Amino acid sequence: MEKTENIVIVGAGPIGIETAALLKRRGLHARHIDAGPIAATLDWWAPGTKFFSSPERLEIAGVPLVTRDQEKATREEYMAYLRAVAAQFKLPIETYTKLVDAERIEDSNTPDAPRFRLKLQRQPAPTDSTPDSPPTETVLATNLILATGNMDLPRLIGVEGETTTPWVSHYLKDPHHYYAKSVLIVGGKNSAVEAAIRLYRVGAKVALSYRRDRFDPERIKYWLLPELEWLIEKGRIVFHPETVPKTFEPGATTLKRLRPHPEGEYFKTASDFVLLLTGYDQDKTLFEKLGVDLSGEEQRPLFNRETMQTSIEGLFVAGTATGGSQKRAKVFIETSHVHAQRIAATLAGEQTNTPDPEYGRLEEA
Repeated sequence: MEKTENIVIVGAGPIGIETAALLKRRGLHARHIDAGPIAATLDWWAPGTKFFSSPERLEIAGVPLVTRDQEKATREEYMAYLRAVAAQFKLPIETYTKLVDAERIEDSNTPDAPRFRLKLQRQPAPTDSTPDSPPTETVLATNLILATGNMDLPRLIGVEGETTTPWVSHYLKDPHHYYAKSVLIVGGKNSAVEAAIRLYRVGAKVALSYRRDRFDPERIKYWLLPELEWLIEKGRIVFHPETVPKTFEPGATTLKRLRPHPEGEYFKTASDFVLLLTGYDQDKTLFEKLGVDLSGEEQRPLFNRETMQTSIEGLFVAGTATGGSQKRAKVFIETSHVHAQRIAATLAGEQTNTPDPEYGRLEEA
């Protein structure tokens, strides 16, 4: 039996939760799902990671975000905050429920008729050893909101073994794991720089490989770059500029120099662990299946800025999902609150007159 819903929200990150809260405030019910826990992207951040944005800019649905030391929120503080907001608004978020397939219903000829057929699948619990496939459910939706983020897939560097070598990873674990070990970090933006500093401070032997000759201050949190440069200057972190990994071996990585060097094109550096912190890309599968128009190298979904509706009637996009695979981040949580406000107003039949944020403006559909 196919169940019909007026509104389905996919994604329970900050903007997905804010959208659900604003809809509920207007008396509108939404079926809300996420393939993992709420704030699934934060779940793989290393413990203790701090946001760039201030607490006031991360607040959602008018609920204050209070941090322990009146400083920028940590991953743990923000995850607790999002749980509290979901509980305060009594949002019935269905976690570990994945949208595995979606299609448009072409014969939808009335305003309230379902426009999308969605296949949902309950994900097995981590302790579930049952080999059977999880049950699925078909849902018909009139309006579909994709608040799915844009950090779904690690950005691969094209080196053999980067996804199969056990000591090579695209994700930083708790820094404690790397104590007294040699760690090669590949990358030169926020995540790589922050990881290098944190791992040095827990007692790891850190080397940093970056394909450029210097760091771009516009791509690094302003308080991190001076610290990193001082640690490199004092020889406490080894910096290999204009290099890329060539091969991974147990205990060592071969790096390739991108410019001629008197000591040759290749050299080895110690690496019990390798962290490829080179960024993440958006999974565009849903957009492509539903026929959403995508734009430019970053493949950003096109949408109407006043309503957040894409080129497909009834299909809305919110949060960092609007940014595609961002090469230079312009869309953040703090620039996306307006998305939730516009979607809620549109679906409630209200006039949408919320102003654009100072930055993060993208093309209209």
